[in-house]
Amino acid sequence: MTTPQTSVTADRPDAPCPCGTGLTYASCCGAVHDELLAGGPGATTAEALMRSRFTAFALGLTEYLLATWHPSTRPADLEVDPATTWTRLRILDRTGGGPTEATGTVTFRAHFVHDGERGAQSETSRFVRDDGRWVYLDGDVG
Repeated sequence: MTTPQTSVTADRPDAPCPCGTGLTYASCCGAVHDELLAGGPGATTAEALMRSRFTAFALGLTEYLLATWHPSTRPADLEVDPATTWTRLRILDRTGGGPTEATGTVTFRAHFVHDGERGAQSETSRFVRDDGRWVYLDGDVG
């Protein structure tokens, strides 16, 4: 794993979760990260996986990102740009992706600062279940 890029760290699990739910990292994405990396099922919905992946990008948790990427589209390795700080996630829409569904999409806008410049990325991400776990398949950047 790489060095966290926000104020949330292992020694500050009470900090607000980067995904914007208003919960602490420990009770939100931190719990999902820990569960999946310990061999559990991880996120229960496509949106929860999207939020946990945004937080993983914000914290530089490449191991988690790769573990939640579908094998058919997952890169061999992943490097998170240390010059990018992910600052806010806004969920715009979702289809499917519930606890009993096999597929889902989440449309989002992720805000960031890169080398001092503010920016945002919009995407509609596709998620599928693989061996009972939600994983990121691919997305259309908009």
